[in-house]
Amino acid sequence: MKTIFSGVQPTGVITLGNYIGALMQFPTLQDEGNAIYCIVDQHAITVPQDPKELQSNIRTLAATYLAVGIDPNKATLFIQSEVPAHAQAGWMLQCVATIGELERMTQFKDKSDGKESVNAGLLTYPPLMAGDILLYNTNIVPVGEDQKQHIELTRDLAERFNKRFGEVFVIPEIQLPKAGARIKSLQEPTKKMSKSDPNTKATIRLLDTPKQIEKKIKSAVTDSDGYVAFDETNKPGVSNLLTIESAVTGLDIASLVKKYEGLGYGAFKEGVATSLIEHLTPVQERFNELIHSDELDRILDEGAQKANAIASKTVKKMENAMGLGRKLR
Repeated sequence: MKTIFSGVQPTGVITLGNYIGALMQFPTLQDEGNAIYCIVDQHAITVPQDPKELQSNIRTLAATYLAVGIDPNKATLFIQSEVPAHAQAGWMLQCVATIGELERMTQFKDKSDGKESVNAGLLTYPPLMAGDILLYNTNIVPVGEDQKQHIELTRDLAERFNKRFGEVFVIPEIQLPKAGARIKSLQEPTKKMSKSDPNTKATIRLLDTPKQIEKKIKSAVTDSDGYVAFDETNKPGVSNLLTIESAVTGLDIASLVKKYEGLGYGAFKEGVATSLIEHLTPVQERFNELIHSDELDRILDEGAQKANAIASKTVKKMENAMGLGRKLR
């Protein structure tokens, strides 16, 4: 069975766009291989974080993973900083990487552009990311297009390490996941839904109450035509709402258009809101069961224990191959 590794930063609010575009696909991976899900909190501190908020976000993300369908009996879920091997592997791989290739990383260029002072972690976190992946003999890394360059560097570092020190790492393959539906802003449906949008009506959050969801859907921008049809160019607002209902019900767009044939936008929006609330209610109920529970801590403890068992063996192999510490007998 192939090992699949995925790491997500605990960066706060999860929007409906994040959920439909990515998180909804995560549970399928646990049926396709040995799935390992890591909450990469050490990556989060490459930019300033409020410590209390970061810890809250870590727990929220863990509970969300489980609420959307990650099964701890099928997959391993853990927090990066609770497995010391990640930082150890990251350091050793920093010593294999070059400054030039780290400076060429697009995300480093983007995040450091125009800044007077940039912390060293922002430059050197790609080797830590490589360590995250390589520690688990990962075969497949599902990533978005924006992370493709980092996985290519991971492959380069693994091949370089193996060539210099002997065969320690499995070389992972990049898998660009099947794109989930792209959810747009409810107020500007030509732009993507964003957690940083100052207009609170534009974004549905995964943990919004039914009343909040209903209110936001009812205030969503449509058009003056008065009929339901899918046309992203001429009817982007209506098309966005159809996309949302299709994603959460599994019904195709054509069926939904037929469902609302002859009905106005009031009935249409009410139907979308009802479908969305019905879909999110069990997710939110499960989240609320977990967020302050001993069950969540138990799952994370067990996940860290399983991850430590694998990762510590890989670190020992790395150290021995590089000549660190005492020679293994």
